[in-house]
Amino acid sequence: MKTFALALCFAGLATGAFAQTLTLKGPSGEAASLSAADIAALPRVSVAFDAHGEKHVYEGPLLVDVLAKVGTPTGKAIHGPEMADVVLVKASDGYQVAFGLAELDPGTRANRVILADKADGAPLGGKDGAFKLVAEGDLRPARSARMVSEIEVLRLAAAKPQ
Repeated sequence: MKTFALALCFAGLATGAFAQTLTLKGPSGEAASLSAADIAALPRVSVAFDAHGEKHVYEGPLLVDVLAKVGTPTGKAIHGPEMADVVLVKASDGYQVAFGLAELDPGTRANRVILADKADGAPLGGKDGAFKLVAEGDLRPARSARMVSEIEVLRLAAAKPQ
């Protein structure tokens, strides 16, 4: 029986059949769980990306638009203490990458970082999982984490005294 269940699990992973949700935690502790439909409903962009000699066009929302769902500042609201905020992206296989919040905002950096749910027009699945982070302009794909399951905004700057 265990072998059968394990085979079903691997079959689901190989086909991308498992529905996945994304867990978010904002800079002030706000939390949310977004479904694939929630992510698909956000404004979308496309990014051409070359990883290990394979070129694909990924599609999904800007990561800052996803993070806005948990009260993360964007645009001109990223200043002062927010310049020290860190975005920690965790994958279901244990892989983690970190970004400074300001480097995710199009008002600060021309290259975009998206939470892709499609590649070349088709939904992600298999080894990429339901969601893949794509960091446009990176010279190597190390920060383009696959199987993204959780994203947390960490506030590193101390609060200002009143």
